Amino acid sequence: MGTFFAKKYTIAHSSIFKNNAMFIKQIYFGSNEYDQMLHLRNEVLRKPLGIQFTPEELSKENEDFLIAAFEDGKITGCCMLIPRNKETVQLSQMAVQQNWQGKGVGKSLINFAENLVKNIGVHSVEMEARDSAIGFYEKFGYAIQGDGYIKVNTPHHLMKKILV
Repeated sequence: MGTFFAKKYTIAHSSIFKNNAMFIKQIYFGSNEYDQMLHLRNEVLRKPLGIQFTPEELSKENEDFLIAAFEDGKITGCCMLIPRNKETVQLSQMAVQQNWQGKGVGKSLINFAENLVKNIGVHSVEMEARDSAIGFYEKFGYAIQGDGYIKVNTPHHLMKKILV
């Protein structure tokens, strides 16, 4: 599975989206930008639930597409695309700095991620969305799949979108 995406990686790695002073781009595992991404994900997604990253979790991210938005060199938002198979990727770890929420960062990240996915020939995106974020994802055409469940003590639903 990783080999398929590794071959396609060179198609997407130079993609940069500029919206005013905000840049969205694919970043590299282990880079300074990746460190900023980890800090943001920890602050927005992990600390509120009282959980921490494990070394095993982080080591797997070397094969994922890491996407981040920056303004003046500082991260404003991020997400990841995790290869599931040749047809599907999982959108994961979407986080936006609190003072940037509601300003289009999340929308721009989703648009960038979906374009990247289409460029590598994948047409299905799924996610495990916290129930508190379902309305946000529905605005972009993601639909709930099946019943909800609890993950890390938080209600979640599987959501999916077929890209055309």
